[in-house]
Amino acid sequence: MPLAAAILAFGAPAWAEGVQEPADYRMEEYKAPVPDTLKGAKVIGTKEAEALWREKKAVFFDVMPDTPKPANLPAGTIWKDKVREDIPDSIWLANVGYGAIPEETAQYFRKSLEAGTASDKSKPILFYCMTNCWMSWNAAKRAVEWGYSSVIWYPPGADGWERAGLPLEENRPYSTGD
Repeated sequence: MPLAAAILAFGAPAWAEGVQEPADYRMEEYKAPVPDTLKGAKVIGTKEAEALWREKKAVFFDVMPDTPKPANLPAGTIWKDKVREDIPDSIWLANVGYGAIPEETAQYFRKSLEAGTASDKSKPILFYCMTNCWMSWNAAKRAVEWGYSSVIWYPPGADGWERAGLPLEENRPYSTGD
């Protein structure tokens, strides 16, 4: 079936809205329509992600940002950590999906990928965030650039997973122990 006929028959992916893949990282407006491609990575939908998850054939990385408790809050201020529900058994790597990341965050990201894959750069790794979130695109792109050869990008994210009636679980950001 020619590509044009396939698109008409099956429709474009739910996350694709004619956005072209940029040559570099997305640096702002991270919550916006995303492309349906990522050079060097496999882009999948919910059915494929669910199969990988059920068969434990990929390490799932949630890259949703997190806002830590500010160090200089006035005495008596009540702080409530944001609850993150993501795909069960995911490793939540908070704040690694920005277009530019500080060296400390890059080192955290590298160490976390090494731990999650047992230093096997060919192990399938799946990145997600939320629907229309560039954070997962940026993180997956960075993993490809770092030499990971089985990078998977799941654009529908945790909310797409939930819309499909699949389970979520509460998670906390991963710590490398440093």
